[in-house]
Amino acid sequence: MTTAPSTTTDEAPQPATPAPPKNSWAPLRPLILRLHFYAGVLVAPFLLVAAVTGLLYAASFQAEKIVYDHEMTVPAGERKLPVSEQVAAARKAHPEGTISAVRPSPDADATTRVLLSGVPGVDEGHTLAVFVDPYTAKVRGSLEQYGSTGALPLRTWIDEFHRDLHLGESGRLYSELAASWLWVISAGGLVLWFSRRRALRKVRGTSGRRRTLGLHGSIGVWAAAGFFFLSATGLTWSAYAGANIDELRTSLGQATPSVSASAGGDHAGHGSAAGQAGDAAHGVGLDKVLAAARSKGLGDPVEIVPPADAKSAYVVKQVQRSWPEKQDSVAIDPASGEVMDVVRFADYPVLAKLTRWGIDLHTGTLFGLANQIALMLLALCLILLIVWGYRMWWQRGRGTAFGRPIPRGAWQQVLPQILVPLLAGIAVLGYFLPLFGIPLAAFLAVDILLGEIAYRRGRRTYGAGTPAQ
Repeated sequence: MTTAPSTTTDEAPQPATPAPPKNSWAPLRPLILRLHFYAGVLVAPFLLVAAVTGLLYAASFQAEKIVYDHEMTVPAGERKLPVSEQVAAARKAHPEGTISAVRPSPDADATTRVLLSGVPGVDEGHTLAVFVDPYTAKVRGSLEQYGSTGALPLRTWIDEFHRDLHLGESGRLYSELAASWLWVISAGGLVLWFSRRRALRKVRGTSGRRRTLGLHGSIGVWAAAGFFFLSATGLTWSAYAGANIDELRTSLGQATPSVSASAGGDHAGHGSAAGQAGDAAHGVGLDKVLAAARSKGLGDPVEIVPPADAKSAYVVKQVQRSWPEKQDSVAIDPASGEVMDVVRFADYPVLAKLTRWGIDLHTGTLFGLANQIALMLLALCLILLIVWGYRMWWQRGRGTAFGRPIPRGAWQQVLPQILVPLLAGIAVLGYFLPLFGIPLAAFLAVDILLGEIAYRRGRRTYGAGTPAQ
């Protein structure tokens, strides 16, 4: 038997080097990757439809000006006729329905619009816009109009296609689903992109899936802020999330204010030009009402809404949605022509202003043509990202029909102090954004089911000792 030589030295023993601390956030990356992958694959078709229809809608503003140039514009004249004369000409040509609003010519070359509701053949919620030359009172045509921006048939059709695919209220679920998940997919993509090494983020000189990934990530990073904005603003007037947002704003005292339209007495309608309640000539008439609104600083463009009944007032409101926005409104007593109530846009609560600006920026009206071009570029970026995303899925499978799935089980490696707050936050978001929460729950249920099926197949094939994947 031999004895091992002694390794004792005069030096003190060195303490063992401590293991580097475990990165508590590292297990989140495969979890985010799995969510980004499945959400991208399953929600991308809805996002693709939203992007294509949104691209068309952004272009429809300029197309509308070309298609309906005859109705919308006139040669500039010297003096515009009183609004009452223009409305009388419109009613002579179109006596059907009732006058719901009048939009006097806002520019030297623009026509006046007289809006009629209850017209046979006009869709519910739409009006018939009668276009009148403000200099001659000649009617230049009539078109169906929808919404506060005065969308005409071409833009209305594209708008409704973008919003609900012409399927009514049930169709709005698609656009809310797309808006609910766009920010989630964008945020996940950002985390994945910036968590990769810089070398892997290069596009030039690469090929195959790596090049596709580089293009997908680069465009996604640059467009992410725009996607977050489109998602947030799109949700503000969606069916379910929008209702929750409105309720939250109201509870915080941030609801959009409106002018009081109550005339407050039985004397309404005794003016010199008194007509029937609900008629544009009711009480003092349109010309004096418009003059009273001008005296309170309401410049063009404005919309005059006649009283709904004998106890209601005229309401005159500014309808400019381009910057700077004009959204002041006044209520005017139909008997005396006196201003009864004034609401200034400058006095709106902060969230009400942000909502107004956000919606108008989302719809391309806030900054006009530049706004519309930016929206078209964002839509084009989203279309490219979806195409590249599906291409990466194909390339991941190396030419098979479907790409290989992302391995499951990463959530088990996340520390409880991170996982529990994360799940709580997701639950709160799922409550306020139902079309985020419900599909997410469905994704998890299907994923668990598929995992269980794969596990059972593995046990039958390789024996009971096969671990679940």
